[in-house]
This record gives sequence, C-alpha cells and structure tokens, in this order.
Amino acid sequence: MQAKISLTPSMVKEFVNVASACDFDIDVASYNRYCVDAKSIVGVYGLDLTSVLTVTYDGYNPDFEQYLKAHSMAC
Repeated sequence: MQAKISLTPSMVKEFVNVASACDFDIDVASYNRYCVDAKSIVGVYGLDLTSVLTVTYDGYNPDFEQYLKAHSMAC
C-alpha cells in the first residue's frame, strides 16, 4: 500500500514511534528518489521534509493507518 503524507521536523519522532510499533517493513521516499526505513529517525530526518513523502508498506496496524490518515496529502 502507499500513502502520501507531509511531516514537519517536530512530527518525525512521533511518526517513527508509530512506524516502529508495526511488525512489517515501511519505507519512506522523497521525490521517489531517496528511500529510507520509516523506523529510522536519522533516515527520516534526512529526507526533504518540505516535500510530500511517499510511504510504502505491506501490512496493517490500526494506529499506523490512523496516523497516515491524519497526515495524508490529497494528491
């Protein structure tokens, strides 16, 4: 599955914490060029947070789904 979200630097820690609670892989890409592990705070901070981020994952966690829905971008 894929979702488009927007994060600010102050939101990264919460995003990584929610992603880390999932038992499946989650990748985050900026401009579809740089792809990092969503469970890596350093990796997520290294992305261009001024752009829309693409989150790719293959699993289900209700808290993660709720977080994505709350921060989704209409694209």
